[in-house]
Amino acid sequence: MKISDLICRLETVRELSPDQWIDLFGQWQAERDPSILALICERARLTKEKIFGNKVYIRGLIEFTNYCRNDCYYCGLRKSNRETDRYRLDESTILSCCEKGYELGFRTFVLQGGEDPFFTADRLRELIRQIRQRYPDCAITLAVGEHDRSAYQSWFDAGADRYLLRHETANENHYRRLHPEPLSGQNRRECLFHLKEIGYQTGCGIMVGSPGQTAECLADDMVFMKTLNPHMVGIGPFIPQHATPFAGESPGTLEDTLFLLALVRLMLPAVLLPATTALGTIHPEGRELGILGGANVVMPNLSPLNVRKKYLLYDNKICTGDEAAEALSSLKKKMSAIGCEIVMGRGDSPLVI
Repeated sequence: MKISDLICRLETVRELSPDQWIDLFGQWQAERDPSILALICERARLTKEKIFGNKVYIRGLIEFTNYCRNDCYYCGLRKSNRETDRYRLDESTILSCCEKGYELGFRTFVLQGGEDPFFTADRLRELIRQIRQRYPDCAITLAVGEHDRSAYQSWFDAGADRYLLRHETANENHYRRLHPEPLSGQNRRECLFHLKEIGYQTGCGIMVGSPGQTAECLADDMVFMKTLNPHMVGIGPFIPQHATPFAGESPGTLEDTLFLLALVRLMLPAVLLPATTALGTIHPEGRELGILGGANVVMPNLSPLNVRKKYLLYDNKICTGDEAAEALSSLKKKMSAIGCEIVMGRGDSPLVI
């Protein structure tokens, strides 16, 4: 089938067979036809607007620790990176970030960090409990990696609502290319199913253009995401970090990332889909283009100014400007210029209503 026919089928039935996915990605990678990208972005935008209208939801991001016990080959926070200036925010500083965000109008806080052994299940549970007590009308999202089910359950019981855990790749050979032992793609995927079973609004996702990613890898990702049926999907381009084994690799492209965002929107129409900081890093209008291609979430930074440049997952990450909470008015103007409206509420997924 031609790639336009495959896109039409996806829009109609919301899924493709593994072979059809491989065919679609193979054709796209061979041609990267701008007219095809324009077509799929337009279809994705219209699909999004049928459910969400012109609304763009914002989340207040708090990057509270850049310590990590893992050594993932692509990540600037990997434990072997001796150049990273490590930090962890204390409880009072994190609560102060929430207070500042609440005053600005944020009603979702995203606590993101490496898998830092200092933040035990009990410590994190107490922090979540305090945020929930102080801000009962807010959603609390966690993005702190792989843990056992009992930890996930205790955080949910303390008041956490959402959990973001990018699966990175559903292809086991590709997973081995990106991660050292003892990390396991199977365990990561099992964590995602545990989170959904507990009751979290759950998010997965991938890096576009990561080393070793093929049409077959992307096909596996799409099949997995359809099976998981997440509430959120985080997709951004791979960007190398200079102090990792992938320092010399080429970054993912704007076009490939927009193509994947649009495909996810057509496959999962009600999903919450961020236009990521990484997308804004590789192109000055990356986030706006992502919103026009089907995304509907942005995540301004509530972290203290003195640590933002230390949370360097990849090189050249933007950490001042419109991604920061201080520039909320500028962000609203940019979204308005493309016909969208920033919404300050919790912005729950329609899948949980």
